[in-house]
Amino acid sequence: MSSEACTVGVDFGTLSGRAVVVRAADGAELGTAVHEYRHGVLDHCLDAGPAGRAGHPLPLPPDWALQVPGDYLDVLRTAVPVALRAAGIAPAQVIGIGTDFTACTVLPVLADGTPLCELPDYADRPHAYVKLWKHHAAQPQADRLNALAHRRAEPWISRYGGLVSSEWEFAKGLQLLEEDPELYDRADLFVEAADWIVWKLCGHFVRNACTAGYKGLHQDGSYPDRDFLAALDPGFARFAEDKLSGAIGRLGDPAGRLTAEAAAWTGLPQGIAVAVGNVDAHVTAPAAQATEPGQMVAIMGTSTCHVMSHEHLAEVPGMCGVVDGGIVSGLFGYEAGQSGVGDIFAWYVANQVPGRYAEDAAACGRSVHEHLTELAYREPVGAHGLVALDWHSGNRSVLVDHDLSGVVVGQTLATRAEHGYRALLEATAFGTRVIVETFAAAGVPVTELVVAGGLVQNARLMQTYADVLRLPISTAGSAQSPALGSAIHAAVAAGVHPDVRAAAAAMGSRGPVVYEPDEQDAAAYDLLFVEYLSLHDWFGRGGSEVMHRLRALRRAALEEQAS
Repeated sequence: MSSEACTVGVDFGTLSGRAVVVRAADGAELGTAVHEYRHGVLDHCLDAGPAGRAGHPLPLPPDWALQVPGDYLDVLRTAVPVALRAAGIAPAQVIGIGTDFTACTVLPVLADGTPLCELPDYADRPHAYVKLWKHHAAQPQADRLNALAHRRAEPWISRYGGLVSSEWEFAKGLQLLEEDPELYDRADLFVEAADWIVWKLCGHFVRNACTAGYKGLHQDGSYPDRDFLAALDPGFARFAEDKLSGAIGRLGDPAGRLTAEAAAWTGLPQGIAVAVGNVDAHVTAPAAQATEPGQMVAIMGTSTCHVMSHEHLAEVPGMCGVVDGGIVSGLFGYEAGQSGVGDIFAWYVANQVPGRYAEDAAACGRSVHEHLTELAYREPVGAHGLVALDWHSGNRSVLVDHDLSGVVVGQTLATRAEHGYRALLEATAFGTRVIVETFAAAGVPVTELVVAGGLVQNARLMQTYADVLRLPISTAGSAQSPALGSAIHAAVAAGVHPDVRAAAAAMGSRGPVVYEPDEQDAAAYDLLFVEYLSLHDWFGRGGSEVMHRLRALRRAALEEQAS
């Protein structure tokens, strides 16, 4: 049994949480475990409260996505002890724990941290639950917030590419106030799940600089002022000073020490360092050894988040934000993203592929995804005659509009399932190219793309990204990069390494393969990208409002049905 110091990283994703035990000296991963959330994502009905237990789940409106906070605690009770046993080390060797979350994932709580959904009177109130990052029902509030910020020439709006997302704290907070004011008044705090889980671990409430900056509009030491918020709604005037109160901790700092209760959950020693919370994408950069200027990390899973550090501050249209020290200290951290990537591929396989493909895939010993990929890439670039828009979950960057929707152009009676699948793979690469080119035009060039997440296993997809972007594509060395990144921050919080960049150099890793652009395919993709851009600007920049009208018709029809 090793006697070397170790840290634990816990990554809370969209559908599950995963824990990894890491050697603090060099980042060697000694044990890992995954726990799926019991309730998953509640996006059609609320079946977690008494109504659900009684067999009468409450239907949710369109674009809602909720979670149950107790599921997060189950990760600590199950995945961490299992990972510790798998590592084969003594619990006393663990000196720190770090965590990360999807963001913006927020919940209303009492002053002691109790989620409102755990109060019996509110168990059947949707607004009492965690609003997951992909809860997009606050788009009307985001639209008003953006319009007002531009009318008033608020200086902070440029730090977010000129547009605030419906996914973020202020839009979701305003939706809570306007749709359930009783719950808004009952909530003492509106907190990121990233900070709530740290609160449960160490007993101290500390907001993290990452979500405060990127999702909470905290810039240059302050939030949007009371006059601005009152202009949105008089009852919203004190949202920042009341609901968002709390000290903001630097990334890599200790938030506190593991409590006796949390030690009992996890099997870890009481009193070890608990790192300030963080976001899954941002902790991945150190794990992938991408902390230098120009190294962009794309965390590709159900969605894709793009993060990158740079020496100087720039205003990039449609970015999710730029925060001083938002990834590593001493550099400005930039974020952009795509709201749907793996989710789109999964939707397509579940809903658009004939049954015979599943039978053929099984006969070949492949998954349907693998089978479609194999079929799709038997033809050269452009042979399918299609171009798609990757907006099935809306557009996060650079248009920041979650009322946009997916499109496929060029279908004929000769179009097959594999053609549509490849067009969607390519569409996500084109969406990333729009982001990369927008950063470059703003004076923040991307010199390298490092990919992390489950989709790195699709070598064809990685090569497509290299060809579309005309950039070398490296991959993170760990299959659990966010969890590794959290363990890296835990090592800094425990004092093993002086800062995150030093810890990344010692503990991070890269995969052995680098995908280089193929000139012939890259030239062909350049032509398809021109067509993608024409659709992107026509549907996304006001050439046509058809997507917004269709979304409005859908909402109205569903609301009428529900009533």
